[in-house]
Amino acid sequence: MRAPSDRSERWRVFCCQAHPTTSPPKDLVMTDQMTGAQSLIRSLEHAGVDVVFGIPGGAILPAYDPLYDSRRVRHILMRHEQGAGHAAEGYAYATGKPGVCMATSGPGATNLVTPIADAHMDSVPMVAITGQVATPSIGTDAFQEADISGITMPITKHNFLVKRVEDIPRTIAEAFHIASTGRPGPVLVDIAKDALQSEAPFAWPNRLDLPGYRPVTKPHGKQVREAARMIAEARRPVLYVGGGVLRAGAHQELRVLAELTGVPVVSTLMARGVFPDTHPQSLGMPGMHGTVAAVGALQKADLIVALGARFDDRVTGRLDTFAPDAKIVHADIDPAEISKNRQADVPIVGDCREVLADLVVAVRKDQSEGRQGDYAAWWAQLDRLRDVYPLGYDAPDDGSLAPQHVIQRLGEIVGPEAAYVAGVGQHQMWAAQFISYDNPGTFLNSGGLGTMGFSVPAALGAQVGAPNRTTWAVDGDGCFQMTNQELATCAVENIPIKVAVVNNGNLGMVRQWQTLFYEGRYSNTELRTAPDAEKVRIPDFVRLAEAYGCVGLRCERAEDVDATIEKAMAIDDAPVVVDFTVNADAMVWPMVGPGISNDNIQYARDMAPDWGDDD
Repeated sequence: MRAPSDRSERWRVFCCQAHPTTSPPKDLVMTDQMTGAQSLIRSLEHAGVDVVFGIPGGAILPAYDPLYDSRRVRHILMRHEQGAGHAAEGYAYATGKPGVCMATSGPGATNLVTPIADAHMDSVPMVAITGQVATPSIGTDAFQEADISGITMPITKHNFLVKRVEDIPRTIAEAFHIASTGRPGPVLVDIAKDALQSEAPFAWPNRLDLPGYRPVTKPHGKQVREAARMIAEARRPVLYVGGGVLRAGAHQELRVLAELTGVPVVSTLMARGVFPDTHPQSLGMPGMHGTVAAVGALQKADLIVALGARFDDRVTGRLDTFAPDAKIVHADIDPAEISKNRQADVPIVGDCREVLADLVVAVRKDQSEGRQGDYAAWWAQLDRLRDVYPLGYDAPDDGSLAPQHVIQRLGEIVGPEAAYVAGVGQHQMWAAQFISYDNPGTFLNSGGLGTMGFSVPAALGAQVGAPNRTTWAVDGDGCFQMTNQELATCAVENIPIKVAVVNNGNLGMVRQWQTLFYEGRYSNTELRTAPDAEKVRIPDFVRLAEAYGCVGLRCERAEDVDATIEKAMAIDDAPVVVDFTVNADAMVWPMVGPGISNDNIQYARDMAPDWGDDD
């Protein structure tokens, strides 16, 4: 390939920062003859990609040669493709741009299935690029062939199988556009090896032609005005805020609406931080392990304004008993979500930022004409629930370390500007409960799919995306062992994440369910990561961290928690792993048991709240 002229190079640098649909003037259209592999890398540069997480292999190998020469795209060599996908998710959380991961055909591509499904469930913008066997071999069960397009069709927003070198630039442009517009999500681009090796002129598309893909972002004015009217007339309204508000970047508009109306706010697991926990109108997180006040507010509401939320089972509990007296206003950019689980009285299709902005205008107009809600009695009821049933925990009788204490002190010492990336299980719920989130995008977790192994690689990606922000992975000893090989990536690539391993020696949430629902029959949940009678740990996380080139610390006593966290915070030139060895019997409370009504929430074992209903 001939060297680009100074003029074309200046345009290429500009395009690296532009929207992927941006096209150069006709006299600057790049038409250099190049291989499909070179075309792929140049297309990534045009799309503004600055980092790719991946692992090379046979079918994708042609792309790694021009990648070696790219001055714009950094490749981070992961230790497993699942880690590459979760790192791309973490990067997307931190930057708002689609994260990019790359893998070869067959097992490389199928190892991406879990993070692709995870991104799909949680609406994370991601582009996954995979190599495929050569076109003549497709369908012949060739070595390392897998129909990854077919496999991922139900769990991607869209996917492509590219067989022609000429199609690569257009496909990459479309992939980034689809991943980042409308309801964000993962897009797969599977490229046949012969397409990567063939040659053709490079041409970035002048425009994108995507028939049928027209996401609605502007809400219908009549529906918005009706929602405003219902808010004014309601006696017990609630703003039920989901991850769609985070994805839309609508936290400021949300706060304006909440303060304008005085309506209480509940924030789902995927929306922690979108509305400040320290705000007096915040009731915390609803759902299976939500606060009593948040769960009670939804159950007793006469109006629920759902914003970018999907009424999932972990929030509603037994669906036919959820919020029986509530009218529903449901706003979402994805029309398929509206009325999917709960029938909406006022459906609003649109981007949450647009919806909230228009709703603020409509509410102000109503208030100027004397229509404003009176929620004094409602707040009195909710304030009583907050005062009587706050989040709390009991210190273990045996003097061992309470996991809730560890996580609470972590949040208090590290502060609200840091990013906290949770795995899945008890530690995830404690991280959602006992760290105060006042900023959007500071709590990252696998909410919809519940993927063990998410935390460490996602923290890696988040740290790469926001290198000046402290990033803590809050992980469990079970989750940690699924993807801790990515600590090697962190050490080699100088990515100084910090990992708090909440080590109770068990698969903690499974053990909690065995305690509550299986008469304490602990079948296959003990991990032996905490010391046994002979003080043996399998593995020893401190020594494991050191073997991976990280700093390893251990804390087993409450009086050492603060000093250990501060020591970890003082280390800024290497990844840090802290083994917090905690009590094995600690449980997550409050809890709504599986298949029961939210009315039957327990704030401790066999202890249910008094809702204070007059009737």
